[in-house]
Amino acid sequence: MSQEVVLTLLLSGVKHSWLTKNILMEFKKNVSLKKYNTFKVGGKAEKFFCAKNEADIVNVLKEAKKNKWPLFVLGQGSNVLIPDKGLRGLTLKIDNNDFNKRDDEVVVGAGLFLPELITKLSKLSLSGMEWTAGIPGTVGGAVYGNAGAFGESMENVVSEVKIFDRKDGEIKVLTNKECRFSYRSSVFKRDNNSIIISVKLKLKKANEESIKKSVELYLKQKKDRQPLNYPSEGSVFKNPSGKFAGKLIEDCGLKGKIIGGAKISEKHANFIVNFDNAKASDVKKLILFIKKSVKDKFKINLEEEIIIF
Repeated sequence: MSQEVVLTLLLSGVKHSWLTKNILMEFKKNVSLKKYNTFKVGGKAEKFFCAKNEADIVNVLKEAKKNKWPLFVLGQGSNVLIPDKGLRGLTLKIDNNDFNKRDDEVVVGAGLFLPELITKLSKLSLSGMEWTAGIPGTVGGAVYGNAGAFGESMENVVSEVKIFDRKDGEIKVLTNKECRFSYRSSVFKRDNNSIIISVKLKLKKANEESIKKSVELYLKQKKDRQPLNYPSEGSVFKNPSGKFAGKLIEDCGLKGKIIGGAKISEKHANFIVNFDNAKASDVKKLILFIKKSVKDKFKINLEEEIIIF
């Protein structure tokens, strides 16, 4: 590629560009993040890049480190509250969706959408991920937060995780034990330098029809219990030991409580829904109100499950 072409792109004002290993990488600027999160709130990303493969992820992370850009890694945006003022630096959307089967194991890109994964696995008669039905996230996001439902969690199916270590600029493979999974957390959530590239899942053989029936059952239970008619982030709070966050919130009489365009769901009190063009600040205020109410009534400190800036 000629210097004239590169210079033209750099001066266009539409996209910033750089050359990394002779590949022209491009990222957009001032991109609205509302369509990139399930709550449909938030401002703009100063810089935005959508990584479609491992090389993209590695190259852009190296560039971000070299330029000392603040970095936010985004999957499907199903467990994060994007601030109204937006995000400085680089927002990296992980969108690699590779899928490779090896016996009873599969290796999948961190950006693979969970509903797509379930469909692929059922066709291969591989069981173990049915409980994720209805979770609008990516595989990488699920591993990051050790997502769970119906008594299952990602730590039960993860065999290995390939990461890019931003500290030393190297690709590494972590075992299940090295992921240090805990309730709704992992080493990745505690260490922002470890960026998930792909995940190896250990599954088991099962009848395709039985897998589909299990998925349908889980979906029905979620439909019956959870508010699906408005944008939301799923469960807002972790369950305290021996308690259910939703029950504590409900017992405070907070179902239906509204601040701005955000509302505590009447169907499930641990869900906040965007029912009327809510702002992130509305959601934050409602979260603080919930925490104070539960603390005052039960002397219990609720801890957020979603990531808040």
